[in-house]
Amino acid sequence: MHLFKSRWKRWLARRIPAAANVRLNQRRIFIIPSRVGAVFILALLLMLLAAINYQNSLAYGLTFLLASVFVVAILHTYRNLAGLMLKAGSAPAVFVGEQAGFRVRLESSQRPHQAVSLGWPPAELQTQDVPAQGISECQLNLPALRRGWLQPSRLRVESRFPLGILVAWSWVDLDQRVLVYPRPLPGDLPLSTGASEDQDEEGSRPSGQGVDDYQGLKSYQPGDSKRRLHWKAYSRGHGLLVKDFASLTGRDVQLDFEALAGDVETRLSLLCHWTLQLSERHQPFALSLPGQLLPADSGELHRDACLRALALFGRAP
Repeated sequence: MHLFKSRWKRWLARRIPAAANVRLNQRRIFIIPSRVGAVFILALLLMLLAAINYQNSLAYGLTFLLASVFVVAILHTYRNLAGLMLKAGSAPAVFVGEQAGFRVRLESSQRPHQAVSLGWPPAELQTQDVPAQGISECQLNLPALRRGWLQPSRLRVESRFPLGILVAWSWVDLDQRVLVYPRPLPGDLPLSTGASEDQDEEGSRPSGQGVDDYQGLKSYQPGDSKRRLHWKAYSRGHGLLVKDFASLTGRDVQLDFEALAGDVETRLSLLCHWTLQLSERHQPFALSLPGQLLPADSGELHRDACLRALALFGRAP
């Protein structure tokens, strides 16, 4: 069975190679009777045997009429998928434990395509209608179970339109992937050992509580995090105020992988949490990983670069 699956995947890779845009044609569409179609064929055989046994012309006529309907249904079922264009859409990064969303665009150059189903079995397929010379978009979700790149298997595209007695399908690889960040895990601030020696004398490893030292309230300025808004003061008519926290030190914070205890995934989850926290507070910080150092900076680009480094640590880029 394993040998058959590997050969089947290699054959599919040659016949339907991975691409961001795939148009379904005769080489890429397969068609067989569905379960209903198998029962329909069995009923035709029984009707033919009955017509032969009783030499009934009406039975012959009805059998051949239904057989011709079956043949015509083959053509219409195939045409419902033929010419359909599938395009890969953008897929934003997610955290471990979330649902990764893969956007797929269906385009029709001529005729409409009815009841087109897409998905990754055994999960339930999502059904879409594509108007003539129109576009239909859908989002397919997969659970993100581990950090790094999430690349789904081949996408199944099928249709049973118009009668449901045949199923036409294809397996397409839209070459999509989603970056999965580590799951954020709250904990002590992981500072580098060198920074702690210059900053305090209480111990060799700071606990990181200074980041949460509350200083008071200040007026809201554009760009301040809405999570720090003081809603009680606003309800009392004091205007928009935000909670002000003291910076941990007079120098930039450096998050250090080596300053943490535990397994690799736990350390990365802690670093991910503090990357989000410090970025939300617009506080510059550096990130130190074995073999990689991201210098101190702030802003969305720096946050995304740090999260990407955490997601791909020890993984293929």
